[in-house]
Amino acid sequence: MFSEQIRAWALTPAGAAITTATGTLLPVEAGGTPAMLKRFTDPEEARGVGLLTWWDGEGAVRILAAANDVILMERATGPALSALALAGDDERACGVLCDVAARLHAGRTSPPPPLAPLAPRFDALMRRAESDPRLSPAAAIAAQLLEQPEDIRPLHGDLHHDNVLDFGARGFLAIDPKGLVGPRAFDFANIFCNPDLAHPDQKIARDPARFARRLSQISRAAKLDPQRLRAWIIAWCGLSAAWYLEDDNRLADIPLEIGRIARQAKG
Repeated sequence: MFSEQIRAWALTPAGAAITTATGTLLPVEAGGTPAMLKRFTDPEEARGVGLLTWWDGEGAVRILAAANDVILMERATGPALSALALAGDDERACGVLCDVAARLHAGRTSPPPPLAPLAPRFDALMRRAESDPRLSPAAAIAAQLLEQPEDIRPLHGDLHHDNVLDFGARGFLAIDPKGLVGPRAFDFANIFCNPDLAHPDQKIARDPARFARRLSQISRAAKLDPQRLRAWIIAWCGLSAAWYLEDDNRLADIPLEIGRIARQAKG
């Protein structure tokens, strides 16, 4: 599948291919340096590649080469931030996420690539809320936030514990951006659903006391109004639940629970 790129870029395969919902990955060595080949099949991935190119390794994985629907990028040498949270150091994990987000959201001298607006992403929530009263509060809050956007930036769009990996000397870096543009606060909302979504046997994000600590820590570190951040968390939880409900996936219970915690919390 990657034979042409392996030959053209003088790469050495370093593991088995990994197939995901949006493409195929192959670990390789590039001049003795760990790297990853990725062939993407989703238009959203193409936008993400454009954003990674624009970020140029500042806060995110660096693209080393690209040709059509294949990219060569840096490869992580350590675990995702979820490992920190699962080991009991969630505060440090959240701090790293805030540091990474600050680097991604920083101004650049060149204009950003074409990005997708945030508002249409909430269509699934709006549709589902018409027949599911559990989602009505989140839909109403999302509509208000989207009508009055603040601090518009290029967004990662899926920033959470398992999308920030340890790249050794380069530190923790983000992977797999969705290539969106919208209010900066949106990028912090998904943090509050994780690492539980990938590790549903854990109840880290679903602990009300931890939620309160996270809200305080992240709003301070990111210089966000805690009430507005809490509103974005509620909106995101509704959207996440709507996507899972569309697929009949019981993981919907996790964002539904976190959304309830967020509505009951003090900003």
